[in-house]
Amino acid sequence: MTESSYLCNYLGRIFILSLSAGGLLAGDGGGFALSLPRRTDGRSSPSNHTDAALSVVSFFPSKFDLPAIVSPGDRSLSFPWEPSRRRAASGGSSSLRSPRLSSPPPSSPSVTLGKSPDRARFPFPARPAPSRRSTGRPSGSRSTGKLQGNTITWRGDSALKDGQEAGLDLSKGLYDAGDHVKFGLPMAFTATVLSWAILEYGDQMNAAKQLAPAQDALKWITDYLVNAHPKDNVLYIQVGDAKTDHACWERPEDMTEERPLTQVNTSSPGTEVAAETAAALASASLVFKTTDPTYSDLLLQHAKKLFTFADSYRASYSISIPKVQQFYNSTGYEDELLWAAAWLYHATQDQTYLSYATIKNGQSFAQWGDPSWFSWDNKLAGTQVLLSRIAFFSSDKASDGEKSGLQNYKKTAEAVMCGLLPDSPTATTDRTDGGLVWISEWNALQHPVASAFLAVLYSDYMLTSGTPSMYCNDKEFSPTDLRNFAVSQADYVLGDNPMKLSYLVGYGDKYPVQVHHRGASIPVDANTGCKGFQWLESKGSNPNIASGALVGGPFKNDSFIDYRNNSMQNEPTTYNSAVVVALLSGLVTTSSVVKSFS
Repeated sequence: MTESSYLCNYLGRIFILSLSAGGLLAGDGGGFALSLPRRTDGRSSPSNHTDAALSVVSFFPSKFDLPAIVSPGDRSLSFPWEPSRRRAASGGSSSLRSPRLSSPPPSSPSVTLGKSPDRARFPFPARPAPSRRSTGRPSGSRSTGKLQGNTITWRGDSALKDGQEAGLDLSKGLYDAGDHVKFGLPMAFTATVLSWAILEYGDQMNAAKQLAPAQDALKWITDYLVNAHPKDNVLYIQVGDAKTDHACWERPEDMTEERPLTQVNTSSPGTEVAAETAAALASASLVFKTTDPTYSDLLLQHAKKLFTFADSYRASYSISIPKVQQFYNSTGYEDELLWAAAWLYHATQDQTYLSYATIKNGQSFAQWGDPSWFSWDNKLAGTQVLLSRIAFFSSDKASDGEKSGLQNYKKTAEAVMCGLLPDSPTATTDRTDGGLVWISEWNALQHPVASAFLAVLYSDYMLTSGTPSMYCNDKEFSPTDLRNFAVSQADYVLGDNPMKLSYLVGYGDKYPVQVHHRGASIPVDANTGCKGFQWLESKGSNPNIASGALVGGPFKNDSFIDYRNNSMQNEPTTYNSAVVVALLSGLVTTSSVVKSFS
């Protein structure tokens, strides 16, 4: 299949889902989601990439233990609801060769999918209404706050009072997954990845008339992050109490529970979350540099101060604030410091940041030669690819020491690529029989989709720089090999898998219909109060389609249980949306990338 045909199948549109669904954006419950129209040839696997659509949706990842599954086809099996662990494992600091798994996958289930809701009743529009694009305000299923131009009928305004106890407006931002807490670390990572996608592939988004919606979605997050940093050395990193939130099953528009604030400061530092927020704002400053230079400068000033705070008061927020361990537990902060420094160098061209990453801290923090997985928790692989960009295109200003460090990053990035390529001598064996890279039972799709995005980037860096090949031991591989790997992961996600199931909600003829998402599962006219658990336990399909949501994904044996309380597999997240938007934007066509963001 040709690259132009991939353009047709993967990138059709980005539309913003309303936050009432509990999606990316706070206030109305939406965010940005990727949604792809169904194929016209009746097959699940995409034949070209232009029909698919980007839509930014934010969802809240779940942190619950899934018991051993004996009879996966039995819809009465019990999944625990009370939180017991957040997905530290899905962040992953494990190497490509030795992934960390918490338990073996269950035996192969036979899955019975529910019937999709009537599309006449729950419309899945081909593209957003014209008024949506002019508002500058996203309306997504995971967005929060005061939604304007909302085209999602089952979402509305929510969380309008967030931050008021501290005299702040924290109504924007994203609900993390299927529930309604705003977690700063994964939200900031979502913004960084979305910024990176826009910077690398904004021209391809623009060709599909989706650049403006993507920028709107990004700004909805960065507005929140700026407001969450009211003064030096203070950053609000969470809105809402997870225990209280998980005791309810309700639409975000109907929330009445207290939503306390959590902050990091000099007494309770949080290096990783402050540094990731710095990375998000620095990368976003590049996105808005031409279109809104005043806003871009504001983002950059906050990014610099947050990086100084993160570096000056080094401590993991998981240690400073133990309650976060149950949800987004961090395995370390060194990767975020390098990641933030790399983005600040791109945004400022200040050699101090390049020296920080390549000389001052590279040897100690970068784990050169040890490939790892890119995720909300581990940014090393992303940093290696991002700094490889400098090695490919703009190392002329670097000192000898900086050039040596850049080459170490580039070599490690190639080790990552060699681990991904299935025919490489060093290929990871952690794949399903259907060909999906599989690292974690929790939110299994995060790692393969994020890895595929990095492979597309590296492929395009090679093409743009005129680098014809790379070597894995003595075996030669081309940019096309990297792109083919990325396509294989994208095709698996979209339905070319043993289940013949699209894991992107709303795409194809068969996709999850019991997505673990409060707003999607509850009828708009239902009056549930906090205790709407009959909708969690309902055996029917969700009344609202969270179009564009990427769910957690399959078990190691390629199986999937479409059960609403199966949050391990069936809950979408904001960062999953970000990486799939990035991947599909990169697959629009084989293209050269800009040599400099500035």
